[in-house]
Amino acid sequence: MFSPHGPSLRELAVQALSSVERGYDLLAPKFDHTPFRTSDAVLDAVERALGTMGPFDHGLDLCCGTGAGTEVLRTVCRESVTGVDFSAGMLAVARRQVPCDGRPRVAWARGDARALPFGSVFDLVVSFGAFGHFLPGELPGLFVQVHSVLRPGGRFVFPIGAPPRPASPWYWALLGFDTAMRVRNALWRPPFVMYYRAFRLGDIRRELSRAGFTVEQQALPDFGHRPDGSPRCRLLVATRTGGGAPAAVSRPPAG
Repeated sequence: MFSPHGPSLRELAVQALSSVERGYDLLAPKFDHTPFRTSDAVLDAVERALGTMGPFDHGLDLCCGTGAGTEVLRTVCRESVTGVDFSAGMLAVARRQVPCDGRPRVAWARGDARALPFGSVFDLVVSFGAFGHFLPGELPGLFVQVHSVLRPGGRFVFPIGAPPRPASPWYWALLGFDTAMRVRNALWRPPFVMYYRAFRLGDIRRELSRAGFTVEQQALPDFGHRPDGSPRCRLLVATRTGGGAPAAVSRPPAG
């Protein structure tokens, strides 16, 4: 499926009938050969944008998967990079693929993004393509967690694509996918949360502000603009405001 090295239809079916964690454990060895991996074009565009904001000392890749975003952080962080994910299978692949010698040092942590096991130790948090795995009601708590692991002035940065218009075949493809997932979750347990149409820009800006961030956005020029002039892909930059002493943990994990 997707490429000669990607999962078969049978493998995808087994994964889709599992929990999110178990499904990604099974998918991990072939994940990078599927469209679910963030494209190099998006990764490169975000890397260039981060290069104009930094430098940063300590970075966190939230829901890091097989480490594609962690590689981006290695180019913009001077001291340490940490990848966190709840799938042991995805982390195992990331450990094999991402170099861990020299600076910045690279560490991995298995954990849930809704209960992050860190103090206020990071200057930068990034995430790529993970938000469809969170229900809308979980976003406030998720953003509070990210706020809690950033130092004052630290940034939470992620790309968000413009939603397809109803005239686009992609609009109906995503609507069909989300509908199929909702039917699956109504009939089968455990649920597999993956909803591509639930992550809306206005809702995200509002919840980030409520969590204590100031929110800016910039166009990623590599992807051009739609006919109405709006960018096809934006970068959201949420900055933690306020001071106060950092939490008791004074540095990212060492390994």
